[in-house]
Amino acid sequence: MTQEYIIEIANFIARYLSYMLGAGVHTSRVVRNSKRIGTALGVDVSIHTSQKTATLTVSDKDTRIFSTKVVDIPAFPISFEWNADLSALSWAAHDEKMSLEAIEHKFDELVSKPKMNPVFVLFMASLANASFCRLFGGDIWAMLITFTATMVGFFTRQHLTRRKVNHYIVFIVSAFVASICASTALALGIETAEIALATSVLYLVPGVPLINGLIDITDGHIQIGISRFVNAFMLIICIAIGMSITLMLVKDSLL
Repeated sequence: MTQEYIIEIANFIARYLSYMLGAGVHTSRVVRNSKRIGTALGVDVSIHTSQKTATLTVSDKDTRIFSTKVVDIPAFPISFEWNADLSALSWAAHDEKMSLEAIEHKFDELVSKPKMNPVFVLFMASLANASFCRLFGGDIWAMLITFTATMVGFFTRQHLTRRKVNHYIVFIVSAFVASICASTALALGIETAEIALATSVLYLVPGVPLINGLIDITDGHIQIGISRFVNAFMLIICIAIGMSITLMLVKDSLL
């Protein structure tokens, strides 16, 4: 292998793992998939990850030619579709002995696929929160208010995210907007108003970072695991701040 070919492989794998880490895939899967692609292309891959960057070295053990890359990890939305598709790509590259050009072409196809309709995501998130409200004992009126409050809060989150507002501020504002909308249940005298208020912000709970943090720590990726835990707890604190503002405004209604 030539130095130029090793650099091409390193550039692609760096891009591949940055997309997977940015989309919320846990570290051990990213490492396995990246190494699998390296094996399919006849090279060894070593990877070190952190919350914001990843370092990888691609080497040919026969010629001892290597290339090292440091790549920034972009902040993509959580994507289970990319998780599944890009993992399947690593297996296809390994089983079908795909060339680097074919792998890159397929990768570009997968990451450029149209995203899920944001209106559909908005509706389903609202429906999910309304279902949680019912699960926790809310009546039909509390469910309707939770559905509406979640829709307004989630729309606010989508809008602020598109404008590239700091994600901690996005969580505080979204939690406040959703909970203040849900607090109308108190003014209307709905019996299960507290349940509507509590479940209106559940769409913000950072479940994926919490799960990934735990998986990373148990798999030995301590640094990035702790980083993900800290980030998740910061987001939870932001949700609490947003709800606290609402509770301070409606405390008399709660009493």
